[in-house]
Amino acid sequence: MARELFGTDGIRGVANKYPMTADMALNLGKAVAHVFKSETDYPRIIVGRDTRVSGHLLEHAIVSGICSMGVDAIRVGVMTTPGIAYLSWSVRADAGIVISASHNPFEDNGIKIIGGDGYKLSDEKEEQIEKYILEPDILKDLYPKPEDLGRSSLLEDARGLYIGFLKSTIPKHLTLEGMNVALDCANGAAYKIAPQLFYEIEAEVEALYAKPNGININENCGSQHVETLSKTVIEGDYDIGLAFDGDADRLIAIDEKGNVITGDQIIAICANNLKEKGELANNTVVTTKMSNYGFRIAMKELDINNNITKVGDRYVLEEMQKSGAILGGEESGHIIFLNHHTTGDGILSALQVLKIMKETGKPLSELAKIMKVYPQKLINVTVSDKPALDTIPEVQSVIEEVEAELGDRGRVLVRYSGTQPLCRVMVEASTEASTDKYCQKIADVIEEHIGN
Repeated sequence: MARELFGTDGIRGVANKYPMTADMALNLGKAVAHVFKSETDYPRIIVGRDTRVSGHLLEHAIVSGICSMGVDAIRVGVMTTPGIAYLSWSVRADAGIVISASHNPFEDNGIKIIGGDGYKLSDEKEEQIEKYILEPDILKDLYPKPEDLGRSSLLEDARGLYIGFLKSTIPKHLTLEGMNVALDCANGAAYKIAPQLFYEIEAEVEALYAKPNGININENCGSQHVETLSKTVIEGDYDIGLAFDGDADRLIAIDEKGNVITGDQIIAICANNLKEKGELANNTVVTTKMSNYGFRIAMKELDINNNITKVGDRYVLEEMQKSGAILGGEESGHIIFLNHHTTGDGILSALQVLKIMKETGKPLSELAKIMKVYPQKLINVTVSDKPALDTIPEVQSVIEEVEAELGDRGRVLVRYSGTQPLCRVMVEASTEASTDKYCQKIADVIEEHIGN
């Protein structure tokens, strides 16, 4: 069926405008409660949020909807998305609901639902829930008696439970004593968790952007805006900088020289380390088609299989489960360590990098040499229509011409935006000059034939 609400990562929109309204959130709470109530006698649903001001409105509405169907709601307050995934299965809840728009600005918010096993729901279950959200009258005759209404409770030590889990992903004897770590918490869900965790494992911690006020989440900070963090690392002589996004499921690192270390580079570092230890399951790493060409070259040189998927962590996870891989992720810093967790976790990823630095005694800049990052150029061309690209001979011709000239020294990716009237032209080559030249060449032809 066509999905009106759920995208590839839950429901998103501008807060207090459809679909991010209190009415919709109330109906979502009812729908989720009904679907899981039909599967178990005494369901419990965890509800958590990031630091956006609109999170309070949506949280109360969702909890009211859950309780109105005779199901208990467990509130965890401000919590990261991977934290809610962990808590959902660790406290044996039947589902978890995350209220967050990740790296988006504060005006936006989103809702995603996690199963009691810590994994995102199947498309079929999301479609079932969406049906009840859009047709809430179906549930009217199923409201319980007053004595059977659900209850709302607060999980008092949710943060402590999650921090304990995170620490369990590194050896018990390993500490970060002697390491200076700068954190960019994006004024988001990691603002208390990350500083406390790194303090507990004996790092010297400087926490930046850890004072959320409801409207400053991701504002010129976090994994998409690392300029201040880079400057802080250089000026403060830190060993590493770690930048999370609003819900802390992503990580971008800064080495001791102030250089940005992307998700691809982090995956390459971890893949090499796991292979050296004989722990890289099926000698396979999963990434998306947007991964840097340099990553693919690095995997070939390391003799590691690199399975490639469509863009989106959902597809990465599906391929990891299919191929038996334990490591996969995206250039954006959404990295999944399936031997530890069910979803991408920025703080967990940071711990794995720090563990490697401690065990090898190498600085991050040295470890990052495992992969050369190819220069990349992206041009967004506004289009009047979106005909299949292979039906436009001139576009196909210029793409083939550029691919032939690049050979095995780069790549081309041309695709339409799924949400905007744009054609995205991305080229990677061995030099900045070649990258710019070839990208512009393709963009010009697209502009000529379908540009707006």
